[in-house]
Amino acid sequence: MTTYVWDYLREYEAEREDILDAVETVFSSGQLVLGASVQGFEAEFAAYHGAAHCVGVDNGTNAITLALQALGIGPGDEVITVSNTAAPTVLAIDAVGAVPVFVDVREEDFLMDTGRIEAALTDRTRCLLPVHLYGQCVDMDAVGRIAAEHGLAVLEDCAQAHGARHHGRLAGTMGDAAAFSFYPTKVLGAYGDGGAVLTSGPETDRRLRRLRYYGMEERYYVVETPGHNSRLDEVQAEILRRKLGRLDAYVAGRRAVARRYEEGLAGTGLVLPRTAPGNEHAYYVYVVRHPRRAEIMAALKERGISLNISYPWPVHTMSGFAHLGYRPGALPVTEALAGEILSLPMYPSLPPELQDTVIEALREVCG
Repeated sequence: MTTYVWDYLREYEAEREDILDAVETVFSSGQLVLGASVQGFEAEFAAYHGAAHCVGVDNGTNAITLALQALGIGPGDEVITVSNTAAPTVLAIDAVGAVPVFVDVREEDFLMDTGRIEAALTDRTRCLLPVHLYGQCVDMDAVGRIAAEHGLAVLEDCAQAHGARHHGRLAGTMGDAAAFSFYPTKVLGAYGDGGAVLTSGPETDRRLRRLRYYGMEERYYVVETPGHNSRLDEVQAEILRRKLGRLDAYVAGRRAVARRYEEGLAGTGLVLPRTAPGNEHAYYVYVVRHPRRAEIMAALKERGISLNISYPWPVHTMSGFAHLGYRPGALPVTEALAGEILSLPMYPSLPPELQDTVIEALREVCG
């Protein structure tokens, strides 16, 4: 039997009755698009974060895209972010015609090195886009200070940080807007695609609602400004409403898995995750580091254990972004990490016996 990096089937078995009831609730409601389930989820997700507004959209990529547009970011504007992220972060910047500008990450926790932001500023910089990577937050005190000093918008990429905190503040509550993904693997995952944007700005909220619905505001067929078809699905919204009540339990389960790894893998030579000062880690993925990555992954695959790499190719090295002009060595920490990081199985319903199998195999291979 293969042990996978992520598996939803045990969680589904435990929650099956509630999930199927969510589907039945929507199918029998008489309204399948932008109905009570989307409205309810938006209100509850906003309330969980203490935010004024939540706008449900079709996926996490479009959450970033629409948020950038709602914040007034467009062609020629520069957005400072990181290359050690999933490509959709950067694809969204490109989609609005803006230019991604990369800063390196910190070696100790793989998060945006905020000490490098000011050197990357130009007269075209309009937005800072920190990525709360792997389940913990960027130093948002530093990001907020720089943004305030230079008049920049702040958009948090929270796709991997549901339930994470920085000095007590939830991810998604520390900028002008925050984009979330509810892809099934996420800490709060749907049973398909989904996304949302949080904001406490009423005008940003109004723009987002217009942008996700073709650019229409009050009357169908009347386009106020060109928009998209990016609505959160009613079924996914209702499932997310049910799962939102279990979000804190999901995070607690992930932290328990992380503690077991930390205890079991001590002394193996693996560089284990380090939680940054002031952070409360949600452990979306459990990323370790070792110079013999390929050997370790091959050995565990032979034992039926599937590992993953998040991410093996920094965005600035991809051929699709060659036009940005980044050369090898431009982001040395990011590039070094890409050759050594690997992700271990991580999800709340991971059985202790399977986790112990992973730990024992790693101790044997790394020892």
